[in-house]
Amino acid sequence: MSVKIITDSASDLPREATKRYHIDVIPLLVYQNGEEFLDGVTLQSETMFQAMRAGKSFQTAQPSLGTFVETFTRYAENGESCIYLAFSSKLSGTFQTAVMARDQVKESHPQLDLDLLDTRCASVGFGMVVLKAAQWAQEGKSKEEILSLTRDYAAHMAHIFTVDNLEHLFRGGRLSRTAALVGDLLNVKPLLHIREGKLVPFDKIRGRKKAIRRIIEEMGKRGDDLKSQRIGICHGDDPEGADMLKSAIQEAYGCEDFFVHIIGCAIGAHAGPGTLSVFFRSRETN
Repeated sequence: MSVKIITDSASDLPREATKRYHIDVIPLLVYQNGEEFLDGVTLQSETMFQAMRAGKSFQTAQPSLGTFVETFTRYAENGESCIYLAFSSKLSGTFQTAVMARDQVKESHPQLDLDLLDTRCASVGFGMVVLKAAQWAQEGKSKEEILSLTRDYAAHMAHIFTVDNLEHLFRGGRLSRTAALVGDLLNVKPLLHIREGKLVPFDKIRGRKKAIRRIIEEMGKRGDDLKSQRIGICHGDDPEGADMLKSAIQEAYGCEDFFVHIIGCAIGAHAGPGTLSVFFRSRETN
């Protein structure tokens, strides 16, 4: 029996991919005006972004301890060997809750065969790591091989984001009110990346076209043989912007293999509509 891959919805994977590779996805929680939704289950990204454009705001929370306990107990009782790949512990408490749940389940089910890995990744970059692990599992690799390969792949996964509206970063506590107002007035597009699992701004560019050019430039500086690798792109309900970014990458580096998807609710609630991001393997660890 192959190793079972479990993850959470911050991986922003399309349903067809999780079905194909038999990936179990634990949804994060999303709230709007006191109403609770399950990311990707009872609330879809397109619906949330439409509401955000109309002025509504959303909050997010990690899955409950009970949800993890229930999931891990089921696999312990089935005698399955599992790996849980988690959203960056620097951006969410999801990994820590999974650790508590594993320890709790092991008390009653000592046979639990489960390893936990903090990927320190987010969104489609995280999703690409999960897909790789699931592919290695289907190929019949051992758990030890999958863990080693996945750690390396995750450590080299570069994330570069730009957002269309700074208001959502302010609401999420990642930007001051003054910076958000001034930035929007000046049409400033911040560029952010992930360093040691944290979302960190590294540049500010005026205008979307210039922001995309700067992303392309940064990819060239960091990328490890970009033409031969799969490039991830995700967007905040902005397929036109994603196509523009994809075309620019193709023209600059000759890339042919792309994984493009909309941002999920848990990430999108903080990034907002119009967000664009790119993910690729970098020469150096993040």
